[in-house]
Amino acid sequence: MTPKRSTRQFEAVREELAHSPDFRSAQAIHASIHAGGNAVGLATVYRALQSLVDAGSADVLMTDSGEATYRSCSRTHHHHLVCRWCGRTVEIQGPAVERWADTIAAEHGYVEVSHTLELFGTCSTCRDSGLSVEFGDNEGAEDHQHG
Repeated sequence: MTPKRSTRQFEAVREELAHSPDFRSAQAIHASIHAGGNAVGLATVYRALQSLVDAGSADVLMTDSGEATYRSCSRTHHHHLVCRWCGRTVEIQGPAVERWADTIAAEHGYVEVSHTLELFGTCSTCRDSGLSVEFGDNEGAEDHQHG
């Protein structure tokens, strides 16, 4: 599913999302687009992001605080390994998870089962900078983004 008509605003959102490998909030995407000199409303950003999610071109991830975050994604089934400090995200394959999900579904008589899986941890850059010790409960993590 693709948008019926691609607008300048939609393309600005799609391009901004494509430039970052990590999950980002709609507000962060909006601010970055605005900083780049494009006038796109926040509501338009949300609509474009939802359209990209519906089309399978973007993933959405809910943070611990309940905020939706977005990133461009591959079209194949995958999972995510996400740094809880900086948001760095890696797409991962999980054949063992796929077999487990199929087995559990079959044991309970379910078919057409889908699932999502996100693993959260501390990336090596954040670990090496001492974040996993410095902020025991993630407090202040939003101030420690790296590229």
